[in-house]
Amino acid sequence: MDNVFEKAVSDFFSNRFKGSLLIHNTYGLPDEMPLEVYFRGEEDLSDLESYALDLCNGSVLDVGAGLGALTLIQQKKGIRVDALEISSVFSEIMMQRGVKSVINENFLTRKPTKQFDTLLMMMNGFGLCGTIAQLPNLFEAIHRHLGLNGQVIFDSSDISYLYDSDKPVDPYYGEMSYQYEYAGDLGSWFKWLYIDAESLGAEAERNGFDLQVLYTEETGQYLGRLTRK
Repeated sequence: MDNVFEKAVSDFFSNRFKGSLLIHNTYGLPDEMPLEVYFRGEEDLSDLESYALDLCNGSVLDVGAGLGALTLIQQKKGIRVDALEISSVFSEIMMQRGVKSVINENFLTRKPTKQFDTLLMMMNGFGLCGTIAQLPNLFEAIHRHLGLNGQVIFDSSDISYLYDSDKPVDPYYGEMSYQYEYAGDLGSWFKWLYIDAESLGAEAERNGFDLQVLYTEETGQYLGRLTRK
């Protein structure tokens, strides 16, 4: 987790926020990140997010829970949910916000002691592996954490709209690089993966999963479900 991003979020939570958090990219001008999204309530959810939460059943693991926005909504509904977050800063904030079960570990390397009925991976959850080449490692982690008849509920995006001409193939056009800037400090560049449904479906097949696309938006964002073959 990038320290600059953690610092900005911590300051925002503590009412010490200085200016804005920018995220630089390799394809255009930097964007300002609205940190309010990490504190959204049920009334702030998009239709896609509401649908995703309605699909959750049994025991739930919120992978990359951030500050626990989706975890808290489910928790209030009486759902058994654990929040998994790699950032110790974010994990501490989640506990302060009232998340009952916080797991401060790396999903990709974690050795779970129990499996879950639903893995919830929202806000482009597959992005955490960074590149197409790392998807097998992500699927291995999913296999470790997911119960025999479990499901993965996630969203991702097809970002082909960013390209006026032919989309690059190598590297895959959805492999993006970003860098945070806050209060005069620049973080390190990092990769994030946005994968289209066709490419993800093929990779899922190779790793023993079936993909269902359940909901799509005009922006290219889609909601999917993975189940074991």
